[in-house]
Amino acid sequence: MKRINNTVIAAVFFAGMATFNAQEKKMLTLDEAVQLGIQNSKSLKIDAAKIEEATADLLEAKNRQLPDLKVSASYMYLPLAPNIDIKLPGVSANGGHKVNQVLFGSANLSLPLYSGGRIKYGIESAKYLVEASKLNTENDKVAIAYNVAQAYNNLFKASQSIKVLEENLSASAKRDATFLKLENNGVIARNDRLKANLQTSNIELQLLEAKNNYNIANINMDLLLGLPDNTEIEVDSEYINEIEEVKTVDYYLNTAQENRKDLQALQQQRKAASLGTKAAKAENLPSIALTGGYVAADVPKFFTMYNALNVGLGIQYNLSNIWKKNSALKQSEAREKQLSATDEMLNDNIKLDVNREYQNADYYKQRIAVFEKSSVQATENYRITKNKYDNGLATMQELLDADAAQISATVGVINAKADAALAYRKLVQTTGTLTNN
Repeated sequence: MKRINNTVIAAVFFAGMATFNAQEKKMLTLDEAVQLGIQNSKSLKIDAAKIEEATADLLEAKNRQLPDLKVSASYMYLPLAPNIDIKLPGVSANGGHKVNQVLFGSANLSLPLYSGGRIKYGIESAKYLVEASKLNTENDKVAIAYNVAQAYNNLFKASQSIKVLEENLSASAKRDATFLKLENNGVIARNDRLKANLQTSNIELQLLEAKNNYNIANINMDLLLGLPDNTEIEVDSEYINEIEEVKTVDYYLNTAQENRKDLQALQQQRKAASLGTKAAKAENLPSIALTGGYVAADVPKFFTMYNALNVGLGIQYNLSNIWKKNSALKQSEAREKQLSATDEMLNDNIKLDVNREYQNADYYKQRIAVFEKSSVQATENYRITKNKYDNGLATMQELLDADAAQISATVGVINAKADAALAYRKLVQTTGTLTNN
């Protein structure tokens, strides 16, 4: 029986060691986490594909200014002899030769010389759209940086709560052991000792909840950073001390106007739309191209032609433009109006975002002082209540309530500092400079 117990203990030990080894730990500062989040972001991979697409559109626009060269060749077999009637004087079509096959080849070259500006406008517009795609990617990076910071903040608060609750659970367990001895010696009633045990159980429940929140936050961070699911992230305890002094609201408004990538991307889109309108107007103008060609034909035993070169100018104009409305122009003008209204709305939203987050940053910073004051008060209250209880002047319930208030105040200070650090980063995000450092 003893051997079996030893075997079971050994199996449990090695199983526990295997689980411990499978859980990889990784210490990360917030800046390191942000870099990982940007490197492994799925949405940025989509943005990269959009940039490639916009670049391909630019290449297509540039290709329109290059010459077109088309080569064709045909061979035709004629099962029935065709009727040939040549009208040239002195030439007879009745030479007794039967035509049953034809060979034909040609090469045509066309170089655009003038297109009303459609090609030039198309190239410039495509360049603006490529730049807009890149700016949208930078804007997404800022959003990802804040999402990572938010997840990091949740992980930090959960880990700190676990630390505080574990310390208090240890102290509460020691108090339970003391109260049990006092009960056995008849100093306190059983009911008071059970109240203390209930307090310990409540702390255990809070600890379980904190650990559950930590595990969920850890999995969320693993996914955001592209790390294996079993990676346990250790956060930097100095995170809450990264709050910088908040400047004036005008400073952040001006910074946002200069650095917001979504605003800059919209400006590039408006430039592209303006050029699209010019290109649409150019549809009513003719196009001129330099043309050239080569033709060769061979009808065995009847007709042969080689080196038939031609060079000329080709002019093309769509006469239907005289009576048809230019729908492309109407669409482009409507697009410009949409983007103009979107620009005004985005500027209003930026002002609102910056002012709101500026107020929030100030609010969360002031909360720290309030929670620190509450923590000092709760600690002093517990000391006084404990002294009263030891002298028989306070009840067990009052002592337990004071202890619970002390735990809550300690966790509150940590959470207030973490929320203030996150609020500052949110303010910086609204200016578009969160990833600048």
